[in-house]
Amino acid sequence: MLLQMLDYLGVAIFAVTGGIVASRKQLDIIAFLFFATLTGIGGGTLRDLLLGVPVFWVANEAYLQVCLVVSVLVWFFADWIETLSKPLRWADAIGIAAYSVMGAAKALTVGDTILVAVLMGVSTATFGGVLRDTIAGEPTSIVKSEIYVSAAFAGAGSYVLLVQLGLPQILCMVAAGGVALVLRGGAIQRGWTLPGYRGRKS
Repeated sequence: MLLQMLDYLGVAIFAVTGGIVASRKQLDIIAFLFFATLTGIGGGTLRDLLLGVPVFWVANEAYLQVCLVVSVLVWFFADWIETLSKPLRWADAIGIAAYSVMGAAKALTVGDTILVAVLMGVSTATFGGVLRDTIAGEPTSIVKSEIYVSAAFAGAGSYVLLVQLGLPQILCMVAAGGVALVLRGGAIQRGWTLPGYRGRKS
């Protein structure tokens, strides 16, 4: 139940980001639904395909219903959402925090290795946003110098480490999600980055 609730949260938050992108491009309601659904289920779909398990939204259409509800809500309240500080980036940050943990947790649940679990966490947390930005023709955060993929990696890695230490699952999820959110939040608010490759001077 805990994993499913986290999965619903990740889908809903990422769906919001898809709806925001559609609103900024002044698209119609069908496009809102498309972007919300694509972003909401993109990362989880990649995760399940790579893990070789039933794709979550095919097995349970409630996830598609979540995307539908979110797209309608964003359609009506996009102007209000835009009054918030950096709504797209903060929603994306929350989605990364939730899905980095969820991806890692699901991989461990089906018996995969630690490294696979971390990779699944990163993929789940970032792929939906990459799809959204690519189709919308927007520069994706994954190729910017700010902390993005690193936040997902830290969240997934922290979760796996805490689970290996034998801590309660709820504590592992909250702590690891917090790590990812703090790192991504620092990038949004403070411009945190990691050192980039500079190459040798000729």
